[in-house]
Order: sequence, then structure tokens, then C-alpha cells
Amino acid sequence: MKTLIVHPKDASTSFLDIVYNPISNKTVITGGISKQELHELIESHDRVMMMGHGSPGGLFSVGQFSKTYGFIIDKETVPLLEKKDNSVFIWCNADQFVNRFDLKGFYSGMFISEVGEAMYCGLPGTKQTVVDESNYGFCNIIANYINDDCKVIFENVKKEYGLIAENNPVAQYNNKRLYLS
Repeated sequence: MKTLIVHPKDASTSFLDIVYNPISNKTVITGGISKQELHELIESHDRVMMMGHGSPGGLFSVGQFSKTYGFIIDKETVPLLEKKDNSVFIWCNADQFVNRFDLKGFYSGMFISEVGEAMYCGLPGTKQTVVDESNYGFCNIIANYINDDCKVIFENVKKEYGLIAENNPVAQYNNKRLYLS
């Protein structure tokens, strides 16, 4: 299976690299191409993984792609993603994007990956060590299953990340916002 990873280069989400390290047949796109070139790559790959910062409107380009008007994955990309049933969408509020367009795969809702997001989401006073434990725990767990189908990813990540969530309020918040469609 050929996997396309779309992960706009951004120091604040670099920890997500762990997720796709175990994938052998992959193309990693961090920026520097046009949206049209990205669309061609999506068509030529069996699975698409998209991760970084985003919103209900899609995955932010964070200045890494030209002429994207803020998003590298958005409604223009939907017709291509509709042809895939095993995509991975990891960005804040990806659930609203996935549900609006009835896309298929493993995905996140609002996902706390920074101290500021913890405060915004009702967890004031959260320390960086708690956020780091959640981030790296999540990434290492999902990396163990990333070569499996989305159902296996979902079931195992929910269960194993749930163990971290027992003592980590950030992981608890995030684990409640992981989905499968």
C-alpha cells in the first residue's frame, strides 16, 4: 500500500513524525508543492494521512504551500478523499470536516497538543510535561498500529491511550475526541 503523508512543516507539530515513521512505502509532503500537485499525489496513493494544525475548514498550510489561501486540505480536496476509505485525519476539529463531507477513516476532534490549547479547552494550569506525555504517548501508540486498517488503529489507540488518560487530563480530553467512520 502506498501512503501519502501531508504534514505541513511546523515546529509545534514535529512530534507527529513519530506516527508515520513505521510506514515503509510512503511519500511525505511537508510543503513546497502546489495544491494541484498534491491532488495528483492523492490520486496516485492508496491511503492519505493528514496531520498538523487545522480547523473545521481543513488542514492549515501554515505558509508551507503556495497559493493555498490558508488550507492545503479543504473542500477542493474532498472529491479525491471521498474515493479513500482508510484516511487518517489528525488536526484540531478534523471531526467537523470529516463529518460534513462524510469521509472515511480515523480522525480527531479538538486535540490538545499545546499548553495554550489546554487553557482554551478548560484545563488551566496544565504543565508542558503533561502535554508532552499526552503528545508522545499518543504518537507512540498510534505508530504501533499505523500499518493496520483504521478500525484496528481506532480500537487500540482508544484502549491504550485511555490508560494514559487515567492520570493525564490532556490525554483524557483528547481520547474522548478520537473517532472512526
